[in-house]
Amino acid sequence: MEMSKSFSGTQNLIEQTEKLLEGMKFWTWSELLVALKQCQDLLLVAKSSGILEKCLDSLIERLSSCEVSPCPSTSSTDSSEFLSSCDTGNTERMKNSLTWWFEDLGAFDVNLIEMLVKMMISKNFNHSIISRFLFYYQKSRFASATSDEKIKMVEKVVELLYSLDLSTLSYKSLFGILRVALNLNISKCCRNKLESLIGSLLDQATLDNLLIPSSAERTYLYDVDLVLRFLKYFLGKGAFCLPMSRLKKVANLIDLYIAEAAPDPNLKPAKFLALIIALPNSARDSYDRVYHAVDLYLEVHSGLSEEDKMRVCSGINYDKLSSEVANHIAQNIKIPPKLAAEALVSQQCKLKSLLEDTDQPKPVMDSTCSFVERECTRTKNKTHEQIVLYARKLNLSDENKKLKVHLQGMQWRVLELEKVCKKMHTQMTKMMKSRLPNNTTPKSIPRLCS
Repeated sequence: MEMSKSFSGTQNLIEQTEKLLEGMKFWTWSELLVALKQCQDLLLVAKSSGILEKCLDSLIERLSSCEVSPCPSTSSTDSSEFLSSCDTGNTERMKNSLTWWFEDLGAFDVNLIEMLVKMMISKNFNHSIISRFLFYYQKSRFASATSDEKIKMVEKVVELLYSLDLSTLSYKSLFGILRVALNLNISKCCRNKLESLIGSLLDQATLDNLLIPSSAERTYLYDVDLVLRFLKYFLGKGAFCLPMSRLKKVANLIDLYIAEAAPDPNLKPAKFLALIIALPNSARDSYDRVYHAVDLYLEVHSGLSEEDKMRVCSGINYDKLSSEVANHIAQNIKIPPKLAAEALVSQQCKLKSLLEDTDQPKPVMDSTCSFVERECTRTKNKTHEQIVLYARKLNLSDENKKLKVHLQGMQWRVLELEKVCKKMHTQMTKMMKSRLPNNTTPKSIPRLCS
């Protein structure tokens, strides 16, 4: 407007404006909001003149003081001026919470909020409060926004959240943004950052969080690829960098998810196996739940080839199966016989390891381990012969009496497993004979026990 000093003397607009801004620290909260609203309407002019930066700086200073005192501080020593610097309604809210200003600032444009939050971060404002405000802002403004405004808002909020301390973010709120973002055409960069934030905090998730329906383009019941990406971000630089407690929490969560995904008739074996092996063996103390999920998957996908069945079952660690599950595997016709035998052998080795920890384990173990070999030999000529395993008495100390009872119970369970092995061997023999011409003896019969 050319209202410089040379044109209008001492009463020029520039000097009056600068003098007004110098007293900004004495403005009431309402006056500061009005100034920001005017800056928003004239954003380019306000940014270029430095007025917006001064308003935001004053606002952040006011909010920072609220983290210590219940009301924005002023330089006035007069109590009446101090009270007048805060609106009555705001004063009450300040006393009750540090988030009293969310509603006031939630009315501003996302570009102004972006500038505000970036200045807050540069001034080391509390990240936890910033993240809560951003979640509040996205939720409160989303319903009335257009499709383009929603996309812009989500992308800005995610970008700002990504710059905050990860430990200050609400996992539940992140999933709330994700569910909204899945229906929007947000940028790939924004989606990757959001998935990275969620994946890094996967140990805080629940099963309901992960049960996200697959997109219309895919035939899967749930979005398995999304969960696999979460796992990738969670493992990050490697499982060895994570505390075992966090790994076990995620393993427990994924086992529950696998059980939910297993009945999906469209879930491919490769995807199902990828879910199982995504985490290292050390993350699970037991593979019982993984086996039950595999069993359910094989039941639903009964048309799988033997090769696919072997591939799916390869994700099970047979050394971490309970004796009850191993017994179930031996009788499960859906499990390839070779893998059923592997489970039996694994149980034999576990029993041997337990017995070797006692004072006199060897005599019992010798008879136990040789049982399988004797059984497979005898079933070739005497399939009707009944084998009974007698456990020798162990001279254990008083401290090992409980272990003795446990081991004896395991020995009898092994006997039951061996009977199942014998039955399977007999059935295999009959099946092979039925496939050969009359009066022909099979050259060799596969051994189920080795």
